Amino acid sequence: MTVRRRIKQTKTLEERLGQEAERLREKAKALPHSMEREHLLRRARQYETGAHMSEWLKSPGLQPPK
Repeated sequence: MTVRRRIKQTKTLEERLGQEAERLREKAKALPHSMEREHLLRRARQYETGAHMSEWLKSPGLQPPK
């Protein structure tokens, strides 16, 4: 049986997703126009969307379905 490593996160999910999106954008800036650059920019947008969705789901204004 393997032992799971447990890691205590010090930053919120939104912060980690935002930082990863920024890191990918910086990496994409250094590349010439190519499919790899487009792929990095697409992943950065996906991370930002995920952060916004997480914030939206946590918002107090969100109501459960009736």
